[in-house]
Amino acid sequence: MSKNLQVTIDKDSGFCFGVVYAIDMAEEILEEDGYLYCLGDIVHNDEEVARLKARGLRIIGHQDLVSLKNEKVLIRAHGEAPETYRIALENNITLIDASCPVVLKLQNRIKTSYDGQEKILIFGKHGHAEVIGLQGQTNNEAIVFQDMEELDAVELPPSFTLYSQTTKSVDKFYAIKEELIKRGYEVKANDTICRQVSNRYEDLGDFARQYDKIVFVSGKKSSNGKVLYEVCKGANPNSYFISDPAELNPEIFGENETVGICGATSTPMWLMKDVKQALELL
Repeated sequence: MSKNLQVTIDKDSGFCFGVVYAIDMAEEILEEDGYLYCLGDIVHNDEEVARLKARGLRIIGHQDLVSLKNEKVLIRAHGEAPETYRIALENNITLIDASCPVVLKLQNRIKTSYDGQEKILIFGKHGHAEVIGLQGQTNNEAIVFQDMEELDAVELPPSFTLYSQTTKSVDKFYAIKEELIKRGYEVKANDTICRQVSNRYEDLGDFARQYDKIVFVSGKKSSNGKVLYEVCKGANPNSYFISDPAELNPEIFGENETVGICGATSTPMWLMKDVKQALELL
């Protein structure tokens, strides 16, 4: 017997403009050339990466770039460190630069601070592609940290400039700034968080409260996905994280329930539609 679920997709979920821009660029070249190299996963979503790989996208790492010559290589929305551009120049590689404009602006600001001899702290995820690119602007001298506890063991300079990865929580950024000032440091804070992402924190909570159950769709590698899922869970305890329709557990849904589907800035709309279809068939 059908569960007759009433399923709605959050209209504000899905790719942010930076990801849309990178994927559009990749699809255009794949159409023309039949293949294209991309430095790292184009988006933190395995299903979307698999779709593009089937069309000819070839994912490579930085170690592969060194031996690649006379090819086109896409730089994804997360941006890259100066070293990548230097290698490309040496190896006659044409870079298709799809770095998000918000990330590029942040890279330039960090580079200006570094050139001005400022000490730099970056609130961000260790090893994240965007953060590696940001740190590269400082010759890898910037201190990267994920939370205040990490800084307890670090001897900080008396004054410094604070930046943030573009997808971090605005509230957490300002709480960190206040705590550092309270500890006696002179902090010049630059709020460089993408508003398209931060606005979702607020809107998503409102969305999640409207339904009996929430299905949050995201790649497991997406740091933005992890944060947004916590927002959903906080607003509606009946929230479930999946990466693929096959992960849906029919037993958690009751008859005639309302279900909201939402996702990360790296979740494709086609995948959320597949989840909706699977739920409606339960």
